[in-house]
Amino acid sequence: MRILLTGASGLVGHSVIESTIMKAHEVLTPRHQDLDLLDADAVLRYLQNEKPDCIVHAAGKVGGIAANCRNSTGFLLENLDMGKNLIYGAFQAGVKKLLNLGSSCMYPRNSTVPLTEDMVLKGELEPTNEGYALAKIMCARLCEYISREYSDFQYKTLIPCNLYGRWDKFRTMDAHMIPAVIHKIHIAKTTNSPTVEIWGTGEVRREFMYSGDLADCIAYCLEHFEEMPTYLNAGLGHDYTVNEYYETIAEIIGYKGNFVHDLSKPEGMKRKLTDVRKAHAFGWKAKTTLVEGIKKTYDFYREELIENQ
Repeated sequence: MRILLTGASGLVGHSVIESTIMKAHEVLTPRHQDLDLLDADAVLRYLQNEKPDCIVHAAGKVGGIAANCRNSTGFLLENLDMGKNLIYGAFQAGVKKLLNLGSSCMYPRNSTVPLTEDMVLKGELEPTNEGYALAKIMCARLCEYISREYSDFQYKTLIPCNLYGRWDKFRTMDAHMIPAVIHKIHIAKTTNSPTVEIWGTGEVRREFMYSGDLADCIAYCLEHFEEMPTYLNAGLGHDYTVNEYYETIAEIIGYKGNFVHDLSKPEGMKRKLTDVRKAHAFGWKAKTTLVEGIKKTYDFYREELIENQ
């Protein structure tokens, strides 16, 4: 297929490009100067000229708790505008297949049970990333509405859990938890710092999947697009505490210091675990263990660190 991949320079986009299965397709990976997703007219012109068979929408403004709290307006508007322009532009241009990437942030906060695909809009969102979540929900609903009203259009949403991996952002204020922790613990080790700070109690639980597994899931979905449900979780189906992530990363890096907890800092939802039974029934499962994924990610971090010295 001729596939348009948005967000090719990001974590997910890079992982999709590296996927062996995706190499069987012609993948269009326009840079920002070639395709500004915030410009609706430019998006429509691009789609009419390039005529992709399918679109994978992986672009987005992303970040951790600190970034979301600092700029809720930007996370809402930019993600909403990018998604709306691309999804409706695809419809106008006659692109019949679109795989939209959602987020487990779309689900209600503090659920006591694993999050199933039918739980979107069934409860209050987590305030620390509400803007991002609202944008993702609206884009997913737009895909659903188009597919419902026009049966020859198949616009579906894949909902990944939290991600980490190669090509992540490690040293910026926008970093997600795992790359930020890798950077923080690496610096602590190299400077012989006796302690590393953890926000909150460290007892909240998170489900982090290696980005290469999501790329594998995307490729699988494209190969079985007709059978794919309208909404599909992509995750591990199990989680760890924040403290456990810190301990695992410290062991891999070789840091021997102690952890201290800053209870004045936000820590987000108590738990956010996806129910992956539908994905398993569809025929897909994540393969990378936490230790394997962290090692691959840390190796990439060190390579990038050396290259930028």
